[in-house]
Amino acid sequence: MTFSTVPPHQLSAVEPDWQRERLGFCEWNSGKRLLRSIRDYQRLRQQTVLFYPLRVLVVLRHRFWSVVSGADIPLNCCLGGGLLLPHPNGVVIHPDAVVGPNCMIHHQVTLGTVASGGVPTLAGRVDVGAGAKLLGPIVIGPHASIGANAVVLTDVPPEHVAVGIPARCRPRRGNA
Repeated sequence: MTFSTVPPHQLSAVEPDWQRERLGFCEWNSGKRLLRSIRDYQRLRQQTVLFYPLRVLVVLRHRFWSVVSGADIPLNCCLGGGLLLPHPNGVVIHPDAVVGPNCMIHHQVTLGTVASGGVPTLAGRVDVGAGAKLLGPIVIGPHASIGANAVVLTDVPPEHVAVGIPARCRPRRGNA
């Protein structure tokens, strides 16, 4: 298992830490493998027609890892570098949602829309707890945390914690 050399409270909200997504030799981590298939597809999508057969293989690999991990993360969504999915089971991300660099998304999280339209935007270094639902045209500030099972329907300022149903924000205490 590979670990980043940067302590979690010192991660940048702007510069991605690509070490967080790196797979170790013979490491079975469905979240990292799913992310790798998404990154490969996005890289190949910019290439010429020559790479079409390779693109088909990457799409098939993405479908395989989506089933294995139980996550619904589309190939065309905007994911910042250094994203961690420790337990990707049940993660659902809307194709138009934006996830900033060095974020961590736990299991059963939904980044989606409501009837009025719009999708969430996560800034850098946001931690989203298990079972949280972020719905609608909201912006989550850098270094914010979303508590487990929180339902977030309004913006969360930078370095705040949102907890509850519906979520209420409070300033973060300490570094972590």
